[in-house]
Amino acid sequence: MDFIVFLIQSPDQTGLVSGISSFFYERNFNIVDCQQFVDVYSKKFFMRLKLDLSGLKTSRKQLESEFQDFSAPKQLNWSVHYTDQLQKMAILVTTAPHCLYDLLVRHEQKELLCEIPVIISNRPNLESIAEKFRIPFYCLPISNKADKPRQEKLVQSLLKQHHIDLVVLARYMQILSTEFTEGYFGKIINIHHAFLPAFQGANPYRRAYERGVKMIGATAHYATPDLDEGPIIEQNVERVTHEHYPQELTQIGADVERVVLATAVKAHLERRIIITGNKTLVFS
Repeated sequence: MDFIVFLIQSPDQTGLVSGISSFFYERNFNIVDCQQFVDVYSKKFFMRLKLDLSGLKTSRKQLESEFQDFSAPKQLNWSVHYTDQLQKMAILVTTAPHCLYDLLVRHEQKELLCEIPVIISNRPNLESIAEKFRIPFYCLPISNKADKPRQEKLVQSLLKQHHIDLVVLARYMQILSTEFTEGYFGKIINIHHAFLPAFQGANPYRRAYERGVKMIGATAHYATPDLDEGPIIEQNVERVTHEHYPQELTQIGADVERVVLATAVKAHLERRIIITGNKTLVFS
C-alpha cells in the first residue's frame, strides 16, 4: 500500500484541522493517519497527514495545485511526498565502520526503505564493506587543506549524478562548507557523540574518562553551516561508571551512535520530520 504524506506548518488558527480534513474528504481520499501539534509558545500549528495513494483520481500536479490554492489564504507552509517514489540516499564515511555496517544491514532487511546508489569516502578503508553489499564506492582523498574545495566539488558532482535526496554522514570526519550544507538544507544527517560542546576534537572518550563522566550518548541532527548545531532529530544516552575504561566507553558510544543514526534516518525517509527554526518536530 502506497501513501501520500503532507507535512504542514502555519500560524495557529481556528478550523485548520477541519478545513484540511474537508479538503481531502471532498476529493474522496481516505485519511490513513493524521497527527497534529500546536506550539503554544510560538503559536504555530503542525500536521502530518497520510493519505491512501489509491484515492488519487487526478494527476499529482493537479492535486498539488488545488492544495496550494486552498493553503495560500491560510498561510500554510507545506510539502507533499509519495511513498511509491523511493528516495536515493548517499552515505559518506571515513574510517569508522559501525554506522555504515548498521545502515547497510537495516537497508538490506528493508527497515530503511530507500535506494543507496553510492558510498563516498575520503579514505579507502571501508571499500570492502561496500563491496560486500555490492554498492559503488568512491574514494576521494584530501591531500592537504588547499585540496579540500576540489574534493568537495567532486563529492557534490557524484551526488548530482546519482540524483541523491538524502546525504548521511556516517562518521564522515570532514567539515562541510557553507555552500554544501545550504545547498542540501534539511537533506544532510550527521551523527556525533553527545558530549558536545565539551570534549570537541580528537579522543573525546579518553577525555571523558579522565573527567569521570557518568553518561555518554549520541546526537543525530541536520547539518548546517554552524558546525554540530543544526536541528536535532534524535538523541540517546547510556549510563557509565568509573569502571569503564576509554576503550569500553568508545564501544558503548558506538552502539548508541548506530541506533540514534538509524532512528533519525528512518524518521526522515518516512517523512515524519518537520523543521521549524533550529529545531525539529518528529512525529511517531
